Amino acid sequence: MSDIDALKNDVKKLNAKATQAKMDLHDLSEDLPTGWERIPEVARVAYEAHVALTEARRKLAAATPA
Repeated sequence: MSDIDALKNDVKKLNAKATQAKMDLHDLSEDLPTGWERIPEVARVAYEAHVALTEARRKLAAATPA
């Protein structure tokens, strides 16, 4: 597997993780005020997932020939 293929695979996995984190945050917001204690935890997971996805996309863009 080439480096670009590996980066594409990472982006695909991280995109799925970020999407799930976004949905978890959305679901939590719909259930408020129930579960309000989990806001920092769920938001942190969503934030970290999107940071990782953005970084992986940046690496893929840098590695892909123009």
